[in-house]
Amino acid sequence: MKKLLFLFAFSFVLSASYAQEEVYDKAMVHQEQRMVYLQWNQNQFDPKAGFLSLNPYYWLVWGFFDPNYHKTDLRPLSATGPQTQRLALVGAQNSIDNKYKLQSDTARNTALSQIASQSGLLSDADPMWLLYYNQQFQPLINYSAATLLAPLSPQVSTKLVSEGTYGWYTNELGMLKQRLNGARSTDMDRGSRIMSYYRMLNEYRRLAGVWSIRIAAAPKDLQMASQQQTLKTGTVTPGNWTPQTDVKIANQVLLHANY
Repeated sequence: MKKLLFLFAFSFVLSASYAQEEVYDKAMVHQEQRMVYLQWNQNQFDPKAGFLSLNPYYWLVWGFFDPNYHKTDLRPLSATGPQTQRLALVGAQNSIDNKYKLQSDTARNTALSQIASQSGLLSDADPMWLLYYNQQFQPLINYSAATLLAPLSPQVSTKLVSEGTYGWYTNELGMLKQRLNGARSTDMDRGSRIMSYYRMLNEYRRLAGVWSIRIAAAPKDLQMASQQQTLKTGTVTPGNWTPQTDVKIANQVLLHANY
């Protein structure tokens, strides 16, 4: 019984091994190659029509079902194949993407240059500010009581403070400095910023000119006040007058006169 079972199992395995025989279909192989990379050649279609187109297999495969199949190039990589069209479309899309990228980079660089020229955060890096206006505005930016009154004599300083000239000048400088800081920190066009620097520099120079005139006139005012006080107290001692005295005075005036 065991021997019969063994023979039966062995015969079953042997028959199964023969059932897996490799099948080579030339028509299928040509079709697979033709659909991928080989040229679409009508002479390589199997089965062929044969003599006088009497091959029955040809009519079973091609003749009755799709007689025009072998006349149409269906390769994906053909000139008009779907894969070629897809690759061409991908290439066109890449080209368009590159153009968009170039345009976006151009727009980005333009925006960055505009931001750099208009941003108040970068105004201190402007060449015009670094080379000219920064030096011209230093007395305005760093002004203080020490820088304004220290070079003057105590009498002149006291006079300017007491009569309100110093207070008026510092008030004007404070407002001008506030406007200057606003022009430096506000986002605006570079040309507008430079023109605001130009106008404020002219205003500062006019203020500095008035301050210089007040400083120059203060000693003379003090001298005149001292002389008036002397006259009021009657401590002036007039000298001896003679007719020749007027002649000497006239000669000195003519000697120092500028024509």
